[in-house]
Amino acid sequence: MRLVLPFAALVLAAAPAPGRDGLAVPSGQPIRYLDTIHDAAGPAGLTLRLRFLAPEIAREGGSIDPEAAFADMQALCEDFALARIPATGPRPAQIVITLMDREVAFGAPAPEATQFFEAFLPDGGACIWEPF
Repeated sequence: MRLVLPFAALVLAAAPAPGRDGLAVPSGQPIRYLDTIHDAAGPAGLTLRLRFLAPEIAREGGSIDPEAAFADMQALCEDFALARIPATGPRPAQIVITLMDREVAFGAPAPEATQFFEAFLPDGGACIWEPF
């Protein structure tokens, strides 16, 4: 736990303030950064979870299908998440990108919400998809 806290502080210091708009993704949908979860370890160890609001993935009225959402998550991992990993200190073994059509508390059930989750292994300047 002692190693996670300094890492988390560095990641959070580098992350934009919640609500920042204008993140470019392949689908062109509007994406808004919500938060970073760093204190819930994954099966591979230190896991960095970045959560984004993506209203266009909604089941009803949305225009983005799961394949387009996957491409957006890959881009967010490589263009947003990797840039926020500090060069020194503990490195995450896994990055999880979450897209949700509405804000949902981390870990809370929300059957009415559409959410997509994808896990990636950080590998230099790339994110390697890791199926759940």
